[in-house]
Amino acid sequence: MTSRIALAVAVSFALAGGAAMAQTAAKPAAKKAAPAEKPLPPADQAQLEAAERTHFGVYECDFKQTIDVSMNAKYPGYVDVKFKKDTWTMKPSVSSTGALRLEDVKGRTLLLQIANKSMLMDTKIGQRLVDACVHEKQRAAMEASKS
Repeated sequence: MTSRIALAVAVSFALAGGAAMAQTAAKPAAKKAAPAEKPLPPADQAQLEAAERTHFGVYECDFKQTIDVSMNAKYPGYVDVKFKKDTWTMKPSVSSTGALRLEDVKGRTLLLQIANKSMLMDTKIGQRLVDACVHEKQRAAMEASKS
């Protein structure tokens, strides 16, 4: 009789342990909190002026791809560039050649805007992500130069 009680207790513990393990396994793994976003430094006058030269809106690119450039809602003088599923916050500046450079604040991407086209580059691997991007203002400038 004692062995039956011991067996029943052992089975009960085994079942309870299995149920607890099943509950533990069913719970999704706890996600680590993303590190807090570090605030961007305020834009200086040169950056604000460069941001004003940015062509905002949709650009049509090679292979029927698009990029979308918009003002950053949180930081004046900064720009958001969207391509496929990625969005980068960029700091505008004017280069010595007159080209507008939109540089990713995390140092990964660069959008170059010249008179007749723009291109988005991955600066880490030194490769274009998309080329021959044309905003409606760039298209108008090209048409005007043909006349």
